[in-house]
Amino acid sequence: MEFPGLGTLTEDDCDGLVSAPVHVPVLSGTLRFHVDGYQDDPAPHEFHAAVKVFLALDHKALEAASTAVFDYYRHMGEIFGDELDDFPRIAGPDQVWDHVTLTGHEVTVSRGAADGDPVFVSVEAECEWEVEHGLQVVFREGARITKVGPYDGHLTNDEDVLYERF
Repeated sequence: MEFPGLGTLTEDDCDGLVSAPVHVPVLSGTLRFHVDGYQDDPAPHEFHAAVKVFLALDHKALEAASTAVFDYYRHMGEIFGDELDDFPRIAGPDQVWDHVTLTGHEVTVSRGAADGDPVFVSVEAECEWEVEHGLQVVFREGARITKVGPYDGHLTNDEDVLYERF
């Protein structure tokens, strides 16, 4: 199946579709895209639009979320920082991305759980301050980051976690 911007998608083991590796400028790397729910969605053009916008983003999109990612780091530091000898010391939001690996996983494209929800692009990343749960960065309609926090697979914010709010 052809998908604009991603090329040919093939079925994976979980009833989703997967692309060949694609260059993603905002992540400065090449990753595969996992597209969930696309085949049965009544508005596939919204998936196309979200991916097109996402692939046009540059590093400025990540910079806009630096403070929220730094808040996540500080929160984890409050929990674990004194217990771990190798917990990184990050001076501020302008240095936080130096401790994140954005490549190595797939980019997931899917619609939110409720009817009428937008399409989200979700990126799972590794971060030095939370090795077990990593970092999830979610782009609403591929355009802007609306959630950061530990990778939990959810596309919207958990009301109890302040650093996920934008």
